[in-house]
Amino acid sequence: MKLGRVLKFCIFCTLVPLGAVSAVQADTDQNTLVVTASNATKNQLLVYTPGGKLIQTVSTHGQGGASGNAGGIEVKGNVLAVVNFGSQSVSMFERENNSFEMTEVVPTSSNPLSVAFGPDHLYILGTTKVESHRMYGTYVNSSPDGAVTLLKADGSSAQVGVVQNQLIITEKSNIIETVNLLSDGAVSGVPTLVQNIPANVNTPFGLVTRGNDAYVTIAHANEISLVRSGTVLTVTGSGTQQSPCWLTLVGPFLFSSNSPSMTVSRYAVYGQKIVQDAAIAAQFNGDPTDIASGDGLVAVIDGSGQLSHLSIFGVDEDGNLTLQTALTINGAANGVAVVRSQD
Repeated sequence: MKLGRVLKFCIFCTLVPLGAVSAVQADTDQNTLVVTASNATKNQLLVYTPGGKLIQTVSTHGQGGASGNAGGIEVKGNVLAVVNFGSQSVSMFERENNSFEMTEVVPTSSNPLSVAFGPDHLYILGTTKVESHRMYGTYVNSSPDGAVTLLKADGSSAQVGVVQNQLIITEKSNIIETVNLLSDGAVSGVPTLVQNIPANVNTPFGLVTRGNDAYVTIAHANEISLVRSGTVLTVTGSGTQQSPCWLTLVGPFLFSSNSPSMTVSRYAVYGQKIVQDAAIAAQFNGDPTDIASGDGLVAVIDGSGQLSHLSIFGVDEDGNLTLQTALTINGAANGVAVVRSQD
């Protein structure tokens, strides 16, 4: 059954073999896993324990090559999706115990950069289009039930997220847009430019969603915005930290990875407020890129050229980050996700 600078991210301090680890504490939960993708010509899914032990390397049967994006790996329960930019496909995996088996390869209408799950759909953002694929349990229909051309469609796509009855999408060519979903979850119509975008908008990058709220970075303007119902409601500056790029939410805390400041910042978010709580919650020797969270962990990936790094932190109820492991990967890895415990 199962088959400019801000885009040049992340040079870390030392080079060690793939999967090498410097752990400061033992694994906290062997059932929680952290995954990234090698993004190489022969793309591979890399599966780690929270303590940084590489426990599985499995082919995606596709080609990597993605850059300047987030959400290249996403998880829904025991199902995981990985983009294959170079081969214009998305690979689907299903978890059994602490390993993943590839179940199918879904072709895409443009080179995929970012994916997101809805209640019964997989949404795939490519360089020129966003498309929806219906899911039947863990199976994804290889044929889209909807496809919409982006407003710019110039290859600058960054990330896609799901809000109520809509998708929200960033294109780095100064576009934040929404795409409507039909009652069955398929994409439809034409994209709509988000209203009230700040006049100084400069390079929208990453986003994270919860309910009808989407937090969106405007990297070169050093800002984070709150978008609700297709309108920017709040804009907050990143203070001393430059170019907030990618985001994750942990309870009331919003974490942003900042390039080229080589830091992660922490914000408290509530209602329409975005308040910087800690300008520097974690610091790196290179520029952090994608960031993800789950099961009391925050994971950060960085990459530049043939060198990438994965840092895994524990996060407490006050939003404090404690480094559990930092490891180096040979290759320009893309995307990161925390796969929650099956317990």
